[in-house]
Amino acid sequence: MKAFFTIALVLTTTTAVAQDWNCDAWGDLPQQGMNYCAYQDYQKADRALNIVWPQIKAKMKALDESNKEWMPEQANGEENLLKAQRAWIDYRDGHCAAEGAEYAGGSIRPLIENSCLASLTRKRTEELLLMLEEG
Repeated sequence: MKAFFTIALVLTTTTAVAQDWNCDAWGDLPQQGMNYCAYQDYQKADRALNIVWPQIKAKMKALDESNKEWMPEQANGEENLLKAQRAWIDYRDGHCAAEGAEYAGGSIRPLIENSCLASLTRKRTEELLLMLEEG
């Protein structure tokens, strides 16, 4: 019972503190705060990617429909996009885990990995936006 109250106290304290962290001033935060802000930054980048994804997928589907009449064997843009995205996710996750491996067991590892995830996710979003603009 005592363990339950201790865990509840830690969870409520952590939540309250996390809500007070100013992610615009990372240098003023404890490591846990920087880790939290890096995760929030990654989540923001992931949300942006998920806004672009259905748009580029729809564009590729429309291109496939258009190409079916003239070149049916090449009407696989949507399939190739999905294949590339799956490979990219595997690359991103593996690459960022490898970056974090140098800090195994350290409190900074979540910061390193989430910062990497955010950076690569933003780059992928830019690539997809460029594909939307083309043509």
